[in-house]
Amino acid sequence: MRSDRKIQALREHLKTLEADGHPVDDVRFDLGHAAADRHLGGLAAHGLHEVHAATTPDATAALGFALGLVRRAAGDRPVVWGVQAMAGLETGHVHGPGLRELGLDPGRLVLVRVREMKDLLAAGEEALACGAVGAVLLTAWGENRSLSLTATRRLSMAAGQGRATAVLTRLAAQPQPSAAETRWRVRGALSRALEADAPGHPTYAVELLRHRLGAQPRTWIMEWDRERGVFEQGGRNAGHEQSERPALPGGLVPPAADGSAAAGGGALRRYG
Repeated sequence: MRSDRKIQALREHLKTLEADGHPVDDVRFDLGHAAADRHLGGLAAHGLHEVHAATTPDATAALGFALGLVRRAAGDRPVVWGVQAMAGLETGHVHGPGLRELGLDPGRLVLVRVREMKDLLAAGEEALACGAVGAVLLTAWGENRSLSLTATRRLSMAAGQGRATAVLTRLAAQPQPSAAETRWRVRGALSRALEADAPGHPTYAVELLRHRLGAQPRTWIMEWDRERGVFEQGGRNAGHEQSERPALPGGLVPPAADGSAAAGGGALRRYG
């Protein structure tokens, strides 16, 4: 029995430690999505979260989900968005009216464009540690040795130091070991039509791949409600009479997934 108590005490102690011996910050934020929030118990407000696009055409869906995380985490505080040049060329450049369609104020956004991955990581680390921002979104393109486990540990530590949320969006890249508390894979999903067959809310198929604190992998269909700034149960799982009907004729994906800025959620557009 004494041995069991010691083991349990050790487990509890380990839960209070993060990579490199840094204490876990217990400040959390939620998604607004009841089922996901029950499963996750909240997300670290001062840690690193990683979002992967399932395929290259899903890049704007992944960015839409990441921007929702940033808005939930940052509140009214400024946001820094670092974009690697190739990501901008492949998915389209940041579009102010599109950000407003997602419910983000471009006036609170500091945009940083860099060419190399190492510069993206350096800019993100500095922004996170400064203590003046609520969240830092980094958009990285492709595989790169610079984005190592050590580099993500540095981002995680900087987030804790500056009490900000780090969201790393990986496009055209496979998941690799990292210090992120959570790792997600995102696809565009069918939305449900609003009144008068108006295009529905941006809708994503969101898969939790990894949770450092032990939550099991799971997938949800989430709608982003820009007016309330929350993720909700949506798409085919919405439980509404119109849930089987796509937002637009022909079974098209929602605006945020195809990058249409004029239709809502199109902070970026898709090529190819």
